[in-house]
Amino acid sequence: MADFSEALNRGQVLIIDGGLATELEAAGHDLSDRLWSARLLLDAPGAISAVHTAYLEAGADVVISASYQAAFHGFADRGIAHDEAERLLRLSVQLAIDARDEFWSKHVTQRPASQRLRPLVAASVGPFGAYLPGGQEYRGDYVLSKDELKDFHRERLAVLATTGADLVALETTPCRLEAEAYVELLAEFPGLSAWLSFSCRDGLSVCHGEPFADCYALAASSPQILAIGVNCSAPEHVSSLLHAVGSSPPKPLLAYPNSGETYDGQRKDWLQRDPAGQAWYHDATEWRRAGAGLIGGCCRTTPDDIRRLRASLDLP
Repeated sequence: MADFSEALNRGQVLIIDGGLATELEAAGHDLSDRLWSARLLLDAPGAISAVHTAYLEAGADVVISASYQAAFHGFADRGIAHDEAERLLRLSVQLAIDARDEFWSKHVTQRPASQRLRPLVAASVGPFGAYLPGGQEYRGDYVLSKDELKDFHRERLAVLATTGADLVALETTPCRLEAEAYVELLAEFPGLSAWLSFSCRDGLSVCHGEPFADCYALAASSPQILAIGVNCSAPEHVSSLLHAVGSSPPKPLLAYPNSGETYDGQRKDWLQRDPAGQAWYHDATEWRRAGAGLIGGCCRTTPDDIRRLRASLDLP
């Protein structure tokens, strides 16, 4: 992770990929299953690889694995045996690694003088709310204790720690309690590096209501968490959230909001934004000035969006 940390410490901006599941849906795959994009680890792993490749070719410096919904509890509910669930979890990371390695081999051959960082693979870990059926990753109204949350996440982290991923992406965290669980749990895996990103309901608070600045400070206390920020939240809130942590945050910030549309967890559908509105990445330069060292997109963003985002930041 030395190259990653050095790049961020130099003030270099790294581009995170965009939406995975929504790209798979756009390609015609039905993800109505509770496993969401993880279902295609069973049925169409090549489709996942193709999306990773599309984002790498669009300029992503980090690709995120298809393991967001790949919790052992979810696999068990689907009737998938434990050993097969572990194989699928490992496969999610290997697909991203293979896509990265194939892309990089071609890139180095075609552009040997390129200063681009070899892309990284982040192993996705979705929150407990992603396992639940009602969109609780956007509310955080759990009934579990901190220790129960640690128990839920522990085995998945143990497997991901041995997959060869460059780091773990603890994504769409809706509440401080789950962040506390992650900080304590990471200490059980001292060789594991991570970023921690929160789903936020407005320009000051995470979805459950705690101040984002307080959640940032908690996450920054972990030496294993390399960057902290916001994902799958409305882009218009990002600047305010990043500025809320102060002008000299101790850890790099990250921002990869959704397209600006709103997800209805009950209807399992996206509410369209005003088509005449600004592009979701319109304020990316401001996010960079606020300290974001990693910038990308989440749900409903596309490879074309990532290409335009990279260009808007004047990155080669």
